[in-house]
Amino acid sequence: MQSERQKMLAGALYDPMDTELVEARARARNLCLDLNATREAQQEERRRILTELFGAGGETVWMQPPFFCDYGSNIKLGERVFFNFNCVVLDVCPVKIGDFTLFGPAVQILTPMHPWNAEQRRKEEFGKPIEIGSDVWVGGGAIILPGVRIGSRAVIGAGSIVARDIPVGVFAAGNPCRAVREITE
Repeated sequence: MQSERQKMLAGALYDPMDTELVEARARARNLCLDLNATREAQQEERRRILTELFGAGGETVWMQPPFFCDYGSNIKLGERVFFNFNCVVLDVCPVKIGDFTLFGPAVQILTPMHPWNAEQRRKEEFGKPIEIGSDVWVGGGAIILPGVRIGSRAVIGAGSIVARDIPVGVFAAGNPCRAVREITE
């Protein structure tokens, strides 16, 4: 029998009030509070917190607090990922982000989903993983929805709502976000 955590990571329906999950969220929220309370001169303390928070990549991530996430351990970062102020990652499913990817301020990366049936929604939720390639630039205020894949070298316009996959090497923008043109320069 699978644990609620295993079900969550697999994208199956799970109970978010499971004790193990509640404790894991509390751990991440406490680490985020610690991170968000640091001063700019406390780079070593930030690095320690980020390495403890993320599943991978905390040793090279470049972070401008405040930052918020559900678990942190489900976020796998490549080398030198950058998060600007006020980014949120709800990582009930795996979030994989490639090398040298940049996020503008107030970007939201959201993996949770909820059943349409209200009675079921009161007890269970599920999620879909998100994968973002290397050398991606996501403009401020963009929202990346569950299950999306963004190809390497893509640029996502500020304020876009990314509800479907974005190919490699394109500028994409809008609501819903769509490829506008190839990036040739």
